[in-house]
Amino acid sequence: CWSYIGRVLPNGQNLSIDAGCDHIGIVEHLMFHAFGFYNEELRYDRDDYVQINFDNVIKGQEIYFTKVSRYLSTTHDVPYDYLSVMHSGKNHLSNGNGSTIITKDPKFQDMIGQMLEMSPRDAQELNLLYKCSQETGYFIHASTGSGQEGDSAWLETKIMSAKRECKVQCLQFYYFHSGNESDELKIWIREFRDEQDTKGTFRLMGQITGQPTYHWRIHHVSLNATKNFKVVFEARKGAGSSTGGFSIDDINLSETECPHVTLQIDDFKRLLNTSAFGTKIYSPRQYSKEGFAYRIAAILYRNFAGMFVQLLSGDHDSQLEWPCLPKQMTFQLLDQTPNMQKQMSKQFSFVTHQSHMLYSGIKLWDNPRKTGNIVTFENGEPVYGGVMVGYHIATLEELQTWEFLKGGSVIFMFSFEDLTPLVNGSSMPCPQVRPVNITHRSTNWDKGPCFLTGTPGFSPGLVASPILTLLLAVIPMLA
Repeated sequence: CWSYIGRVLPNGQNLSIDAGCDHIGIVEHLMFHAFGFYNEELRYDRDDYVQINFDNVIKGQEIYFTKVSRYLSTTHDVPYDYLSVMHSGKNHLSNGNGSTIITKDPKFQDMIGQMLEMSPRDAQELNLLYKCSQETGYFIHASTGSGQEGDSAWLETKIMSAKRECKVQCLQFYYFHSGNESDELKIWIREFRDEQDTKGTFRLMGQITGQPTYHWRIHHVSLNATKNFKVVFEARKGAGSSTGGFSIDDINLSETECPHVTLQIDDFKRLLNTSAFGTKIYSPRQYSKEGFAYRIAAILYRNFAGMFVQLLSGDHDSQLEWPCLPKQMTFQLLDQTPNMQKQMSKQFSFVTHQSHMLYSGIKLWDNPRKTGNIVTFENGEPVYGGVMVGYHIATLEELQTWEFLKGGSVIFMFSFEDLTPLVNGSSMPCPQVRPVNITHRSTNWDKGPCFLTGTPGFSPGLVASPILTLLLAVIPMLA
């Protein structure tokens, strides 16, 4: 596993990721080298933060602890970062006689060398080096406590453009629903044909309604904008009385596919402490793009938690090719830092293979109707489940150290991707966004009662029904 430091060849250069290095943190570490970054402990000011114990360094390897001069530094005056993905662990190049890196702040001694992913300060340095902007996010509250049924209020973002070849985006935000169950929150995209098109074309991409929530809930909406576009939130008052409304916060937009499954567990610390050892919390049955049925599970072990996937019998089993190969299973424990650019989520993945089997010879990815047992019933029909496969993903200490636990909730995310095109030598096809069922189509695009482009610190009232308070006004678009 290796990488050059910075750009050394004009038309691209090699970066080696061997079988033992296929972890997101290691890949990011090597990419950062290619971007021009050195290991954090080589900073010119490192002696103020760490001590290098050369007596414990493998003989002949001392040169790899040589400090980088201020002239070659890429720090841009960003403070030293113990949590950098570029920081080596305490036993880096140790000869076995003890640690080679001693932190001046003892609480970071066992935290240096993290391989979750880039830290907020890593992202800050990268943006400074390449002169990229870092932007704040939106907050919106729409009160449905007044007004008439059908009144709606709007928030739209600035104009954005899709830059990647695959025109797919993922909108992620948190919402709190304290209104009436008939109130609606709709998510639209407003696409513009060209610079002369000032109205744009609206397409509904998602909607939220139903019972009020008692915790902030994460929500993902898949978008497929191909032209310049805005994201538009519509809060619509339904029938019935309300003393609340919809609140939205921590909005992020990335040019990636949304996770296929999201499992949010509220009051998680209490559940971890009080539930029986090995308690399982399941997602509903899901279907992959090819039609394989599965579910994910969080398993509680008092002091730590696991995340697993289980193949299930489904509606399309007779048309599928078994065993279920080669599929990439990606498990993620979400870092709930508001800005996606600063998140350090914990992520693992593997690819299903025919060699995966139990000692008894049962193939892990074979048809659950053949190898599994009845695990539940749906609509009176038995559902068979195969072997559960996954990871012990985090300890209670990790959950509390990082921002994995927020407002009492943890969020597990999972993706199930078919790699057959890659195995056959082709590129992966672009994801497809499914159509949304529209319950009430809005028509008051320009008549309000409120259609606003957000401005920092601006809290407008409404002309007809004062149901919207708007704060902050920039949404990050992550490529």
